[in-house]
Amino acid sequence: MEQKTLHIEGTVENVLFKNDSNGYIVLELDAGGELITVVGELGDVEDGEGLILEGYYITHQKFGTQFHAEYCERKLPDNVINIEKYLSAGAIHGIGPSLAKRIVDVFGDKTLEIMEHQPIKLSQVKGISEKKCEEIAAETKKLFSLRCIMSYLSQYGVKSRFAMLAYRKFGDGAFDMIKSNPYLLCGDSIELDFPKADSIAREHQIENNSPKRIIAGIQYLLSINASGGHTCLPLDKLEEKSKAILGITEKDFYSAFNDALDDNELCQFIKNEREYIFLPDYFYAENFIADRIKVLHDFTSPHDYDCNALIDDEETKNGIKYETLQRDAITSAVSKGLMILTGGPGTGKTTTLNAIISIFEKKGFNVLLAAPTGRAAKRMSDLTGYEAKTIHRLLEVEFDNSGRLKFKHNESNPLKCDVIVVDEMSMVDVLLFESLLRAVRIGCKIILVGDSDQLPSVGAGNLLKDIIDSGLIPVIELKEIFRQAKKSCIVTNAHKIVAGEYPDLSQKSNDFFFFKRNDYNDAVRLIVDLAKTRLPKAYKYSSFDDIQILTPSRKGTLGSVELNKVLQNEINPPSPMKPETKSPLFTFRLGDKIMQTKNNYDIVWHKGDEQGTGIFNGDIGRITAINKSASEVCLDFDGRNTVYSFELMAQVELAYAITVHKSQGCEFEAVIMPIMGGFEKLYYRNLLYTAVTRAKKLLILIGSQEKIYSMVDNNRRTRRYTCLRQMLQGDGADNTVQNFNTQNIF
Repeated sequence: MEQKTLHIEGTVENVLFKNDSNGYIVLELDAGGELITVVGELGDVEDGEGLILEGYYITHQKFGTQFHAEYCERKLPDNVINIEKYLSAGAIHGIGPSLAKRIVDVFGDKTLEIMEHQPIKLSQVKGISEKKCEEIAAETKKLFSLRCIMSYLSQYGVKSRFAMLAYRKFGDGAFDMIKSNPYLLCGDSIELDFPKADSIAREHQIENNSPKRIIAGIQYLLSINASGGHTCLPLDKLEEKSKAILGITEKDFYSAFNDALDDNELCQFIKNEREYIFLPDYFYAENFIADRIKVLHDFTSPHDYDCNALIDDEETKNGIKYETLQRDAITSAVSKGLMILTGGPGTGKTTTLNAIISIFEKKGFNVLLAAPTGRAAKRMSDLTGYEAKTIHRLLEVEFDNSGRLKFKHNESNPLKCDVIVVDEMSMVDVLLFESLLRAVRIGCKIILVGDSDQLPSVGAGNLLKDIIDSGLIPVIELKEIFRQAKKSCIVTNAHKIVAGEYPDLSQKSNDFFFFKRNDYNDAVRLIVDLAKTRLPKAYKYSSFDDIQILTPSRKGTLGSVELNKVLQNEINPPSPMKPETKSPLFTFRLGDKIMQTKNNYDIVWHKGDEQGTGIFNGDIGRITAINKSASEVCLDFDGRNTVYSFELMAQVELAYAITVHKSQGCEFEAVIMPIMGGFEKLYYRNLLYTAVTRAKKLLILIGSQEKIYSMVDNNRRTRRYTCLRQMLQGDGADNTVQNFNTQNIF
């Protein structure tokens, strides 16, 4: 039921809690003698301020009735008592209770007016020197500038965090800049949705064919497609979509488009006589990757280094015999500046990689190991016996003065290593790989390990496949399945699937099982029975730690959202001993298995004596405590313990069931996957292959044999618009191409 919007007014009596990063606040409001607890994203509110609020009442289990404010209009205090209280609360840096009283004693109820318009008069107050006066004047200017933009945006329903980001980016001129061009709010480091900025612009009678609107709309379309994996779009498709969504003519489009090219707000690259359009970050990322790989290629020795003796020593030490391609891979890794090691399960990638690392260490090289996710890094550590870190941890996340993410390690502060090995390269997107290459010295050897038959990265780009297809650097693909691995139906069926052959679904005594089900509800009941009872009883598997349900889709009866709700109630049912909290999508309770759904670089975690920052998209953990009095949830992500506010839990989902895309880089003891019905575009070969290769010891498919076979037959790969392969091959032209002549279009 939709909440009825209510209107209240009053004076801030006491600020109880404030989150400076997103503007969330808890305060007590004196509304005509009644003290009301108010919560919401209201920004930097201080004691003594007058507020006009719109919202609705909610009931908190611990704190009782609260007013949830969705709109806030702020009024500066207008009497000496509230002005003094306001200044004493620290509204302006450099003014404490004692100085606040002296200022108010001199200027009375005109204090804030004087401070805003005639701050030089503050020098009349005892104890305020000329220098102190200048400092207070500067702080006052900041305060009123921020208040101005927050008040302006709040009337359009824009949350205060966007106002704070805008002020951080544009400074004291933010209000004037945004009022004249609301589309600036869509830009980098603010990222308000284009439709919201568009609604503000309409209020200011900005025309539909305004160039600033069209450019922002084009950038919005490119950004939306980047979230779907595309680093660029063909110009003809971009033009078609832009005209339809923005309601503009072809002439309007090209007029604004050419302006954006001139101002480097867009970039273009021509491949196969077709123009592709980029947001600058993605163009520069692919261009830099191509240039750096070419440089690394030039550092490669002209002749392969003879390391047969070293390989023979490894064979003797480990009591194994490397096959020909493994020896080629080891030789290539040692002699080349950059190489790719790829291959399916059971083909000896780990054995080969261990030999490569061992030889480099014998040569006295400093070797670093990295992977895109925490789980992938942990798996890499377990398999190699060497410490592996996530790429983010390796590069060390920092933020610049505008709050924009950057890495500590870059060209001016490179990583101290002679060799870097990156596993699960199919998961790495172009922006992250660009950052990694910037942090690697030219002479450092780079070994990329991955499986190009798996799904591409969640982020934009088709990095591993583009590099392999370029033919520019050595690629060793291990193909032979080793004898021990051949005993696994998971391994043999994975190779059948990737080769376009149907998996053997008849086995009943190995590690790969198929249960035929035609009814959705029957399938759900079987999934629950297997995860809750049968597998834990038969194999001693934990329903939380060892068993993972994978599904092609989020939606539908067998989608991750609905399955999670069913599985949660069966595996971790409600209890008076298990506190709960809610997000827009899920109810979370103590003990739940959860997954982070977006990169958050601010979160601080502890692991023993170690402390770090950042929890990333795809990280899986457990809820270890829910503190309702503090509105906090304690989470454990593979030993990294952290605390989330209730509001931050919007970035978390239940993880008893996850999509195949979210499982990349992970490996589970047992995987259960329903395959029946659903959206056809989600049922294709390398999605099935990726799911099968997530299972370590046991895989169970449930559903339709025909659907499984149709997935194998459907060899469409996830199509992504990128230009990296052509940039590596030196084909095409970059954004120096002349602008389109609009006079020749019509």
